[in-house]
Amino acid sequence: MSTSTIHDIGYRHYEGRRQGRAYVLRSLFVHNLRAAYGLGRPARAKVMPFLVAAIMLVPAAGSVAAVGIAKQPDALIRYSSYANLLQVIVAIFLAAQAPVLASREIRFHVVPLYFSRPVDHLDFVLAKLGAMASALFALLAVPITVLYVGGLVSKVPDSGKQLLHYLGALVGCVIYALVLSAIGLVVAAFTPRRGLGVAAVIAVYMLSTTVVAIVQGIAENQANNFTLSGWAGLFSPFNLVDIVQVRLLGAELSSPAAPSGVVGGIVALAFCAVIVLGATAVLYRRFRKAGLS
Repeated sequence: MSTSTIHDIGYRHYEGRRQGRAYVLRSLFVHNLRAAYGLGRPARAKVMPFLVAAIMLVPAAGSVAAVGIAKQPDALIRYSSYANLLQVIVAIFLAAQAPVLASREIRFHVVPLYFSRPVDHLDFVLAKLGAMASALFALLAVPITVLYVGGLVSKVPDSGKQLLHYLGALVGCVIYALVLSAIGLVVAAFTPRRGLGVAAVIAVYMLSTTVVAIVQGIAENQANNFTLSGWAGLFSPFNLVDIVQVRLLGAELSSPAAPSGVVGGIVALAFCAVIVLGATAVLYRRFRKAGLS
């Protein structure tokens, strides 16, 4: 009969301080936020996000230069309208980077490795959504901050009013970031191939914008129904957030139309909440299923 032998091969027990759930969530968030801008990855992964970020800064810098040279405060781009004016660039950033966060682990079948450790499924989803939203917020907030600081340096009148508009625009950036990130991550999570994910996110953006524009055009030109035109804006992501800014934050209208009154703003904000919460639930189910496969 053979006897069993225990060999000491040098393994040591971990005796340090064990980190909790907050540490795991923070680590996942930082990892995904770095990935959104290609940090820690090859140089080619950094080209797209930083190129888009540079393009986003160009109109702000040009506007500030125009105010400084021509001494015309009206040349300064309105803070609240900046995201709407550059929505195509924002959509390109979202389409390029959402698959990096949402579909890479699914494509390479490594999601089960995350959940083989004590990583909660909801924490995994919240870290990705929070990282994508933070990346988008930075993309939108930095040019707006350049506009605000440039306006102060150029001595734009009524600095107190400018501060209120700036803070309201930052709140709008938060809502833009959450809504757009939620939509982009859900679409990307169901298209594991990155090329298809990019095309799918762009297609969702273009279809929603085009269909809403067609409905609004028909409602206004054929039926003279401006009420329908305003409510139709709820189904386009950029118009939806712009309605919240206009009706609840006192911004000027940047989209073609908006429902009237505070009620329209409350309904639009509720739509935003439903999109974010619904996307979180869908992503939870998607990554949980991927973790079991």
